[in-house]
Amino acid sequence: MSAVLKATVPVLREMKKADLDAVMEIEPTIYTHPWTRGNFTDSLKAGYYCFVYEIGDEIVGYAVMMMVLDEAHLLNVSIAKPQQRRGLGRKLLGELIAVSQRRKAQTMFLEVRPSNKAAIGLYESMGFNEFSVRKDYYPAVHGREDAVLMGLAL
Repeated sequence: MSAVLKATVPVLREMKKADLDAVMEIEPTIYTHPWTRGNFTDSLKAGYYCFVYEIGDEIVGYAVMMMVLDEAHLLNVSIAKPQQRRGLGRKLLGELIAVSQRRKAQTMFLEVRPSNKAAIGLYESMGFNEFSVRKDYYPAVHGREDAVLMGLAL
């Protein structure tokens, strides 16, 4: 009798252009104003740190991060809707923090919509602090929405 063990532990790896179809299946299901394929393609071309988060052969999340000098700027961190509320966002963010520390970043920054209470709660629970607001930063269903700028000392 043989059994095939299905991987259940998420693995972070570099995003490849071949991953974009899977990423683009997730992105519009979790954002009212999703990134375009071009946004992800440009990020890959620019040499940003682009990752996918996989369980087995299924992409369940992804992230895009820009490093400038000793700062990490988290541009996109996402978990597929069916996988949310299972701790994967916390694990992914923890791995991104570790990547930033290995690359000698001193601070990690991100913007988040004030209406995204779940994300703000996650970031605060991991030590991020709000330190500014960017007015009218995000497109919204009606007009624009501010961004809360948060940072974490690494």
